Amino acid sequence: MVDVTASDGTVFEGFLRLDRNPVADSSVSLRREALICEALMNTDIPVPQLHGWNEELHAALFSRDSGCADVDKLDDKAQQRAVMEDFIRIIARLHLLDIDALGLDNILGARPQTPRDCALADLDALLHQYRRFLSSYTSPLLSYGVQWLQRFAPDSVSRLSLVQGDTGPVNFMFVDDRVSVIVDWEWGHWGDPMEDLGNICVREFWNPSGGLEGLFQLYEEESGLPYRQASAQYYRVQQNIRGAIPTHAVCAHPPEGQSLAWYLCYRYVSDRATCEGIADAMGIEIGRPDMPGPVEESDPLLNFAVRSIVDDVLPRMEEGFAASRILDVARLTRCAERRIRFGRAVDTIECEEIAELLGVKVADLSSSLSALDQAIAAQQLDDEPLLQYLARRAYREEWLNAPVVELYPDRRWSSLD
Repeated sequence: MVDVTASDGTVFEGFLRLDRNPVADSSVSLRREALICEALMNTDIPVPQLHGWNEELHAALFSRDSGCADVDKLDDKAQQRAVMEDFIRIIARLHLLDIDALGLDNILGARPQTPRDCALADLDALLHQYRRFLSSYTSPLLSYGVQWLQRFAPDSVSRLSLVQGDTGPVNFMFVDDRVSVIVDWEWGHWGDPMEDLGNICVREFWNPSGGLEGLFQLYEEESGLPYRQASAQYYRVQQNIRGAIPTHAVCAHPPEGQSLAWYLCYRYVSDRATCEGIADAMGIEIGRPDMPGPVEESDPLLNFAVRSIVDDVLPRMEEGFAASRILDVARLTRCAERRIRFGRAVDTIECEEIAELLGVKVADLSSSLSALDQAIAAQQLDDEPLLQYLARRAYREEWLNAPVVELYPDRRWSSLD
């Protein structure tokens, strides 16, 4: 927050953002966000007003806008619906903007030439950015998810538009029942309008805001662009995979100062949601498996550690950063305790199911996952049994790590109809 008092006594209320560690080959940046906002300032799309950009410091000074972002927390459902409808109308107007008049080609790069380019350009950039991590990391779900996106990219686009690329609930602010400003444009790019609708599905999944019933039909009426449900299904999976790759990287190599509990929650819930999203797009039935009973005894030291944290330490701390970190420690400790009790039984189930899928038994879970990853890369497996296994694995991992998943409990896809 920056308040600047001028010589005449007037006060400018600003919001200063810094990109402290800009990534040279990343397609996502504060610079991109600042210049997109600057281009949209003269349109009817409500965006933060850019008052200055410093290339050397990678700093942007925006207006400080009024409003609240927590549309998901509104108790007044009529107000919540009115806000969401106003937001959809704005997105419809965004997609109709004359992209030639925006002057953003220098920052957004070459325009996609085909529907496949629209679907895969940002994914390809992300795969390039994380190539080192992915080359040494084994995740059959990520491998299958990327391959699925490449195989089933939409074959038609109604028009090329500026898309926000990460749009939906809590990425806009509102006053009363109207949107006051749309924020977070760092993912903005040229693309298929249906991508933003898929993104709205994902953000509404994490921030339930009254469901999506009728909203995309309203979008179609306001924009005149056809609502393609299959494309929206595709892009909600695409958004999940785009988010999962960096999340898996953080979980595998946690940096200092990050909330690992939150990232683990996002990973396990998102992995399950990705399986459900692909299954819905393909019309494949998946089922939640039975969970194993405890085979190993609980570790009394871990149980004592959790009680000490929750009962002795937390009540004596003030709210804030330290208290949130203490809760994270308690969640991670409870996860460790569950892995001791159930982990070996879960691993055994995974090995057995992978052996059935591959037709060959492999020695341990790590080797089994590597063999499955190789079979996915070679496209040796049918989609239905593979996806059904990946879904069961995701359900088991979500259940096994329930103490962190509790951060975002009971997240479900809203209907796209």
